[in-house]
Amino acid sequence: MKNVAVIGAGTMGNGIAHTFAQFNYKVQLIDVSQAALDKGIATIGRNLDRMVTKEKITEADKERTLGNITTYTSLEEGVEYAGLVVEAATENIDLKLKIFTDLDKFCPDDTILASNTSSISITQIAAVTSRPEMVIGMHFMNPVPIMKLVEIIKGYNTSDDTYNTVADISKQLNKVPVEVNDYPGFVANRILMPMINEAIETLYNGVAGVQEIDTVMKLGMAHPMGPLQLADFIGLDVCLSILNVMYDGFKNPKYAPCPLLVNMVMAGKLGIKSGEGFYDYSESRKAEKVSRMFA
Repeated sequence: MKNVAVIGAGTMGNGIAHTFAQFNYKVQLIDVSQAALDKGIATIGRNLDRMVTKEKITEADKERTLGNITTYTSLEEGVEYAGLVVEAATENIDLKLKIFTDLDKFCPDDTILASNTSSISITQIAAVTSRPEMVIGMHFMNPVPIMKLVEIIKGYNTSDDTYNTVADISKQLNKVPVEVNDYPGFVANRILMPMINEAIETLYNGVAGVQEIDTVMKLGMAHPMGPLQLADFIGLDVCLSILNVMYDGFKNPKYAPCPLLVNMVMAGKLGIKSGEGFYDYSESRKAEKVSRMFA
């Protein structure tokens, strides 16, 4: 299985494509937008340049990695020879169901279909295909080339063969696969998102400011990044989407998104991707300046 198709050229998609290509897989990177593909390849190039500068890889390694990636705007053409597909599109259930319906139609019968979803049910996704035993969750962490964890989520019908194959592939990427059952938020986000939401509630209720909350968690709990900065890094819209999935799935008020988070997303304050969230990124992508909304 040396042909891997990656659906979506955004932050997660280009990171996944980079990682597979670096470990000598032939990668078909697919997106409906040519501009997104161009941006994704440019991001991969910059990330590889940093690795060359840090002497983690050679210039030849960089060129080989980029040479392993081919881009497509056509899903049908891009998945024609794929042994594995990793979907990394926007965290939207309707979009994912449409993609997997099409993948089932266009992919070879023995292709494993994986989703990088961070919270949506693998069982629900698998149900729109004729191969539910070959559908699985493969949840990478951001930034993909650096983070070691891959949450591997078995749907209700996912076979042991599919799980074992994807776990072995994860190890070949120098990742650590962890088996997780199919419940809203899985493990990572079921624990992380309530913490982020509680940090936002703490700010919303005026207990402390943005930098104060993040400093407490960094210095007091040894987190490398405070929860509000992390929310900006993930994307506040993504955080809101995951919380909504968990709230809908469990009907437990502890997963209800803080009104401040809802308002920020409605206002387009999404974090680094929009230039402003809890911090202002207009001058630097580092969380050096608190957003004017909280200053």
